Amino acid sequence: MALFHYRAVSDSGEVQQGQVEAADEQAVLEQLRARSLIPIEIGNRRGWQGWLQGDVGALLQRSRGHRLVLLFTQQLASLLQAGVPLDRSLEIMQRVSADLPMQQLIAPIQEGVRRGASLSRVLGERPELFSGFYISLVQAAEVAGDLAEGLGSLAYYLERSKSLRDKLVSVLIYPLILLGVSATSLLVILVYVIPQFRQLFDDMDASLPFSTQVVIGLAEGLRVAGPWLLLAALAAAWGVRRALRQPDYRRRWDQAVLRLPLLGSLRRRIETARFTRSLGTLLKGGVALLQALNIARQTLGNQLMLEQVGIAAESLKQGRQLAAPLLATGLFPALAMQMIQVGEETGHLDEMLLKVADTYDREVEISMQRLLAVLEPLLIVGLGLLIAGIILSVLVAIMSITELPI
Repeated sequence: MALFHYRAVSDSGEVQQGQVEAADEQAVLEQLRARSLIPIEIGNRRGWQGWLQGDVGALLQRSRGHRLVLLFTQQLASLLQAGVPLDRSLEIMQRVSADLPMQQLIAPIQEGVRRGASLSRVLGERPELFSGFYISLVQAAEVAGDLAEGLGSLAYYLERSKSLRDKLVSVLIYPLILLGVSATSLLVILVYVIPQFRQLFDDMDASLPFSTQVVIGLAEGLRVAGPWLLLAALAAAWGVRRALRQPDYRRRWDQAVLRLPLLGSLRRRIETARFTRSLGTLLKGGVALLQALNIARQTLGNQLMLEQVGIAAESLKQGRQLAAPLLATGLFPALAMQMIQVGEETGHLDEMLLKVADTYDREVEISMQRLLAVLEPLLIVGLGLLIAGIILSVLVAIMSITELPI
């Protein structure tokens, strides 16, 4: 999913601008049209500002926004389920909240509700916080006359999604720290320690073992070409980032990721859990299947899988079932598609989709733990051997120069 900036005109002629997450510009157009907005301009963040500010700044802002929306949904759902009217619930939330961002979020929503606008329409004015998925589920709850139940489902969905993200981050923290510390140690040894020994070897004018010559050559090359290598790596990352904005390159990249031995299977499970939970939550909230499918497919981060769900949506218009065309693609797990097929045949598709999501949430957690169990010893042994090899090459050279027995 990419972050797009847009400017659009509402039915009343008001110019609105903001940010929205979508797979491509066509998906942005669909989301804007669903909110009765006429797009004027759609584009990505470009130039050096996007490179310096876009990644870290957008990531932090998105993380804060997710937490804010989750807290807002949980509090509002709890008050509505307790029988408190919507306007009164918003007033209570604003009065008791000590968080300034929460107060700034609630104030315009309360003002919009008091002037007679629906909650979904008011929330739609903040697309950088409330996604099309969120707005559609609120709209369906309003039509069904059970806003409390709809927000309760939304809160549960957001909690489960956050739980999955937190588990993935927690599992990856230790390997990343280990890799960072090991890489730093290698750089210190090669850039600062080895040159000191090289000066000693040059002064003694001795013949060095081949392994020592390799290590010294590597250290010298890193010292001389290190800044250029860093610039080349940054340029390559920038080029890949720009290339992945193109649909063709993004599709090839996502297809290659799915073919990876371990990561490909893990990515399938993550995408399946995300998609089925989104679709199941929408159906449970009263959204029509075809509309829910078009909304839920936007939660997929893999372009290839997103396209195949779009094809399945077209076949659904022709009266066919959902599971069969998705199973035929070979991109989604067979077990998940079989469970969805059972849900279609029994008329409990929403419940079965949520069961599939729970099942694959657990599978993702187990797969990450297994991957970590393999990755940790590999990193420790591999980097340990590398550092030990560098140290031994220096020791062998010192022993050979001083003519000590090895």
